[in-house]
Amino acid sequence: MKAELWVIYCDGSAVPNPGRMGLGAVVTAPDGSRHPLSITAESRGCNNEAELRALMAAMQYARQHGAAELLIHCDNSVVVQQLAETATEPFLRLAPLFDDVRAELRSFESVQLRWIPRHRNLEADALARAAVGLAPKGQSPAGKRRR
Repeated sequence: MKAELWVIYCDGSAVPNPGRMGLGAVVTAPDGSRHPLSITAESRGCNNEAELRALMAAMQYARQHGAAELLIHCDNSVVVQQLAETATEPFLRLAPLFDDVRAELRSFESVQLRWIPRHRNLEADALARAAVGLAPKGQSPAGKRRR
């Protein structure tokens, strides 16, 4: 039996940067069911750390639900380049976390990791921002109007 592809869109937010971290992801199962994740991280960190932690949370969720093949979308080019090991310089401060994420990626039968532009990742971004109490980008907070 051939494994079926799970699709992940992930994003992270740090407020301020570095600061509180919000993790957002949309995990779509092969049957089309969508599973949004919006998690407030217990620790503080930068936006790149939030992105990595969001990806890790999404992969762990997918694994717990039987995933073996993943197609991952991420709008952070630094994260994608570091994970693909195509970056020209290592990101030393987060090297242990990158190593943990790489190990998790290798534990799946098949993984494709793709960079996408931010405008194609709005739902995961909104979930990450919501985890730290922020409105989606482009929306003003409730009760306040822009003039």
